[in-house]
Amino acid sequence: MITTPITEALLFGAAELETTGSGLLPHRLPGWARAHTDDPQLAMVEAQPSGVRLRLRTRATVVELDTLPTRRSYAGLPDRPHGVYDLLVDGRLTAQATAPTATVITVDLATGSAGVEPGVPGTVTFAGLGDADKTVEIWLPHNEVTELVALRSDAPVEPAPPAGRPVWLHHGSSISHGSDAASPSATWPAIAAAAANLELINLGLGGGALLDPFTARVMRDTPADVISVKIGINLVNADLMRLRAFGPAVHGFLDTIRDGHPGAPLLVMSPIHCPIHEDTPGPGAFDMDALREGRVMFRATGEPAPGLLTLRVIREELSRIVAQRAGRDPNIHYLNGLDLYHEGDAPLPDRLHPDAATHRLIGERFALRVPGLLL
Repeated sequence: MITTPITEALLFGAAELETTGSGLLPHRLPGWARAHTDDPQLAMVEAQPSGVRLRLRTRATVVELDTLPTRRSYAGLPDRPHGVYDLLVDGRLTAQATAPTATVITVDLATGSAGVEPGVPGTVTFAGLGDADKTVEIWLPHNEVTELVALRSDAPVEPAPPAGRPVWLHHGSSISHGSDAASPSATWPAIAAAAANLELINLGLGGGALLDPFTARVMRDTPADVISVKIGINLVNADLMRLRAFGPAVHGFLDTIRDGHPGAPLLVMSPIHCPIHEDTPGPGAFDMDALREGRVMFRATGEPAPGLLTLRVIREELSRIVAQRAGRDPNIHYLNGLDLYHEGDAPLPDRLHPDAATHRLIGERFALRVPGLLL
């Protein structure tokens, strides 16, 4: 087996690689942006490599990847499924695997306390790939922090040449990050990108779509052909701001993106249907009665009042903002999230996040709208 150093040239979708005690940790936000916040939630999710993949050109029939994932377990609840590694050969899903070992963080949702059980690196193996020259992509788990330790193959590998597809840069919440998608190439943005022949850079950040200025600056500085931002659900369930602050914050976020991409198609997306927050403000919270029964469910705890944000308010305001900006920006567009998932669709299992089938539904519906909005 040939060992090939893992470098940024072999990765797509990551902002940078951090050297750790075990190997290399892909980050989706660069170090300067991470230094602008001490939010532990954002630190966790930006290091979960949603949309990040190794991309190789090779004749290898066997590829091995040593990794050290970090998994989260919740006391009193069933273990979450282990993160999946998707292997695509010339764009087709060919095999899947999980890492055999991991560091495990166990969280008590009732108290907020956490314990850590350190893990050791393990090997993910893909065999029987055929000896033809091919492009191999290994999509890293979208829901596990993943340190890359070593890459081996039975034939030389080199960085795959650019695919020639338009690069789509997308930012959103845990729904865009992947929430409960079946695998990393089955998140709704990955499904939409494949269907629309786009090259995805996913800045979906679970709990982190909060109009942070540093995120807008990262998007400003990231080369991309088409751009989308999905705004709303995290602002409501974090109870982060009021209507007075929302409009100017959206304008500022979009202005910053436009500083780096003055003419690129820019799509502003409002939230999909979420029954608990349609007309009830945040903050959102775990449903403790459901937790006592071993189920994860969410509820809204706010009381409606003038100036508070709900999903219905956000949709109206985003539509107004985009219409206002379109007078001087012909390449900005608005997409109502209810066109992707609405009240008549299958219920969200935990009242907040789509399941695997709904990720596919949203991705397919989005892909149908791409030609008229972004291309």
